[in-house]
Amino acid sequence: MTKISPTDIKRLRLVLWSATLLPAIAVGLALWMAPPVPAASAPTFQGEADIRSAFTLTDHNGRAVTEADYAGRWQLVFFGFTHCPDICPTTLAYMANVLDLLGSKADNVAPLFVTVDPARDTVPVMAAYVSAFHPRMIGLTGTEEQVAEATRNFRTWFERSDNATAPDGYVMAHAGHLYLMRPDGTFEAVFVEGEQPPEALAEEIAMRIEKEERMR
Repeated sequence: MTKISPTDIKRLRLVLWSATLLPAIAVGLALWMAPPVPAASAPTFQGEADIRSAFTLTDHNGRAVTEADYAGRWQLVFFGFTHCPDICPTTLAYMANVLDLLGSKADNVAPLFVTVDPARDTVPVMAAYVSAFHPRMIGLTGTEEQVAEATRNFRTWFERSDNATAPDGYVMAHAGHLYLMRPDGTFEAVFVEGEQPPEALAEEIAMRIEKEERMR
């Protein structure tokens, strides 16, 4: 496998969303300590699940950030890595389409891509990668300990697996969930790319933004 270049990623995004049908994407194992996501078009809700947006990381501009830097905005969070050959570029392209469909409401959303491979996904690597998908996309990296803490708080998982044919001799197995977090950092819903079109997810998020605005 070779590393996907920014040019390849941009081309992939166009191909993915100009096609009339999307291939099914393998989504890995179910959430740790949470019920599995059913194969349905509707989002799965976990009530007040113990999933929290809590982290200390570095964004793709080299700035140290915590969840407090995104307070007041909804967060759409995905964990992956830049050497990922399939689900990561597909899901980030999906997120980019959701942001475009949200229009002005995208100002209320922080789209976060958190690497589970911080050894390779340095600040410059993350900057080049996320910019190929969408100008609003935020890449987050950090130390191995910081990344592990973030995954624990989101109740997600990842695992390094040796693979002689992969770049640097290993790949990262990880969950494929998209977390929607409320403006206060608490859990709202979890989605999987491929279970609903981007239009449906954009509508779901817009509905929640409008509801939250009415309650102010």
